[in-house]
Amino acid sequence: MSKIGGNFLEDFQYGDIIHHAIPRSITSGDASMFLGLTGTRYPLFCAKNFANSLGYDSTPVDDILLFNIAFGRTVQDISLNAVANLGYAEVIFHSPVFFGDTVSSQSEIIGIKENSNKTNGIVYVHSSSFNQHDKMVLSWKRWVMIPKRDKNKTIKEVLPKNIKPEVAVERMNIPGFLKTNNFNDIASGSSLRWEDYHENDEVNHSRGLTIDETSHTLATHLYQNDAKLHFNAHQMKASPFKRRLVYGGHVISLCRSIAHEGFENNLIMTAIHAGTHSNPVLADDTLYAKTIITGKDELPDHQDIGVLKLKLIGIKNQIPSSLKSIYQENVESKIYNKNVVLDLDYSIVVPKGK
Repeated sequence: MSKIGGNFLEDFQYGDIIHHAIPRSITSGDASMFLGLTGTRYPLFCAKNFANSLGYDSTPVDDILLFNIAFGRTVQDISLNAVANLGYAEVIFHSPVFFGDTVSSQSEIIGIKENSNKTNGIVYVHSSSFNQHDKMVLSWKRWVMIPKRDKNKTIKEVLPKNIKPEVAVERMNIPGFLKTNNFNDIASGSSLRWEDYHENDEVNHSRGLTIDETSHTLATHLYQNDAKLHFNAHQMKASPFKRRLVYGGHVISLCRSIAHEGFENNLIMTAIHAGTHSNPVLADDTLYAKTIITGKDELPDHQDIGVLKLKLIGIKNQIPSSLKSIYQENVESKIYNKNVVLDLDYSIVVPKGK
């Protein structure tokens, strides 16, 4: 159970299982709000007849909306007092979710590390979300920087084990009913197929999207993510940023919306292999995105679809084509360029053949 005021580093114990409060029934209203906040354009998640043509009985919940809502269940217990959410790994979308389904979440503490400054540290968690039938629909690992309540408190450190660098294709869960033999290019706006993409291809997405205070505030409300660094402007005045930070999941949502261009036939996201929020985003920043194709996978049990592995680079206040490297130049260690705000490796399913 979360303490009043939220948990601090010394409150976490390796191996703890936390059953998070506030299950959430997801509705079409949530989907409409998500569309309004992100401008997302993937027809599977907003057109019932298109979903039906792919084998779905009804319109599924957008993968990233599901992720943000499931993530929001965990905030009270894990990251209410977070300094920063640092990264993700092994995000697996196990089963589609539909309007009316109720999602609940739980987390296991898989690692704790104190930072050298002795004022904060990193908590590693493995979270899972389930529908009303106790079927797992999503799981993920993440690590988050948490302050200490008492800097003199001794922290028992345990480093996490077996955080894999990517999700193998064999672990991806592709709905058995998914068929693209009646795929509607007009509805998606693209005739591109799996065969048209090549490893190392880059797409500099031409669209930019400016964040304002209202939109990112509404996003955290939608997900019930009330972490103080996103919610509490009064408290954040005392931070180095002087303002609230935009929730990283909202940054992912916006960058993925921008990345629709060139990947219009992206059907579902199967996994997020790794993700880093490399620099903070504030209201009035303008986001751009670049996508690099890093791999292609066949699916032996699905002859009409294939998997693309992508690297999505979120960039603030800089045209993507002008970004020479995601890292700072003339620096030996890999320090991110100050305008790179997101480095996300993930896989999607796209139709094959013409």
